[in-house]
This record gives sequence, structure tokens and C-alpha cells, in this order.
Amino acid sequence: MRALKRSTSTAAILAALAGTAALATAAPASAASYHCTTSSYTVDDPSFNPESDNWDFDVKLCAKRSGGYIYTTAKVNWDGPYSAPKHRFNKARFHLQTKRNVKGTDPVVKYANYTGLERALEHSSSNGNGSYETGTLKHKAGSSRYLADGYIELDWSGDGKGYRKPLLFSASPAV
Repeated sequence: MRALKRSTSTAAILAALAGTAALATAAPASAASYHCTTSSYTVDDPSFNPESDNWDFDVKLCAKRSGGYIYTTAKVNWDGPYSAPKHRFNKARFHLQTKRNVKGTDPVVKYANYTGLERALEHSSSNGNGSYETGTLKHKAGSSRYLADGYIELDWSGDGKGYRKPLLFSASPAV
């Protein structure tokens, strides 16, 4: 009788362990992933005259839907002139927008200006390269589809013109 109890107990323990191991090795529920679009824009430094004075920007705009919210974010990469002096900008910012996707012009439902872009640009590598990531905007989602959109505004140092025409980039896919 004792052997039967011991084998039954052992079987119960092994079954419990097997169940726990199965739970531990099961793949976690997949988290929502960002849907992104990358686009480029080249701009000439109006106050700097060597042949290689352009700033080449690549912007990755991303949006995802998760837990009843829309999240939008952006990453900026650039290749600037290697010989550009520091303090090329009075101001620079990335304007990130969360938009509701509709027929016609998509209305902005949330936005933020990320002025940290200026510091990042002015602290580019010795080759003129660098990157900057915005924060993440969070917006309560309705049944509509949403997307990330955004642009860069630059105020070149010494030209007295303030922010120039925005550098526009392609919006993310709608989620």
C-alpha cells in the first residue's frame, strides 16, 4: 500500500512539474509591434559654403496600437557636413504628431515638439553623423485608424530668419 501511495504521489508531482515546465516554455503573448516608414530629406546649410555642406536626414516614423492606445515615435539619423562648426542652429526641433486616419486631411489628435534635436545635431560625431529619438506619444484609441507623422524645423544660426520651411517626411502606415 505504501508503494502505491508513493508512486501516486510521484506521478502527481511529475505531472505538476510537467505542467509548470510547459507553461514556462510556452511562448509569451506577442506584444504589438510598431509599423514604420523611413524617408529622407536633404537640406543645404544656407550660411556655410564648402561643397559638402548638406545635411542628409533619414526619419523613421512609427505607430502601434496596443491595449486600447495608439503609440507614436520617431527616430532621426543624419549625415551632416564633417567640417560644420558647432552652434549651427539657433533652434531645431522635431514635431511629432499622432493623426487619425480619415479621408482627406488627417486631423492631429496629439503632438509634441522635441527640442532636444538641436543639442543632438550640434553634438554630431567628428564625421558629422548622429541620431536622435523622440519620446513616445500615447493617445486613447477609438475605432479609427491612426498614424505617426512629423517634420523637422531648423533655425540656422546667424541668418535672422527664424524657423525655415519644415522638412517633411512620409507618415507611418495606419494602425
